[in-house]
Amino acid sequence: MILVALGSNRAGPWGSPRQTVERALLELDRDGLKLEGASRLLVSAPLGPIEQPPFVNAVAMIATQLTPQALMEKLHEIERSAGRRRNVRWGPRTLDLDLLDYHSVIQDEPGSLVLPHPGMAERVFVLKPLAELAPSWIHPVLQESAAALLGKLDQAGEGAEI
Repeated sequence: MILVALGSNRAGPWGSPRQTVERALLELDRDGLKLEGASRLLVSAPLGPIEQPPFVNAVAMIATQLTPQALMEKLHEIERSAGRRRNVRWGPRTLDLDLLDYHSVIQDEPGSLVLPHPGMAERVFVLKPLAELAPSWIHPVLQESAAALLGKLDQAGEGAEI
């Protein structure tokens, strides 16, 4: 199972944040990628110190023959097509695509892509749509489902479906 988180809180060439996430889902179903499923869209508060609008988030399940690193490069290419510029850490963005899990591979060598995504277990906006999309998924390191991890987090005011 390959899982990708999607988020947008800034309009760009693909339209509003909602339109951008919807278009990104279409992009995850072409050019060597096959979209196998997607959660509902969720509106969530942004992380970080910068004041900015809420995010539209989702999680997608895809299939591909690409290696994790090649897939990450493809995800960055899709982000750039949606107008993403990596200027400010934790700032507003037209599109953010994060590789959450790649067939339960555990990878954390210095200088390489870290798998599973290191922050996913603390993020309601990732775990809520992930629990909806893939209820049988188990975190490869923590050995818990998305629903179990979500149950450990304070969800006050987090994540309304749209």
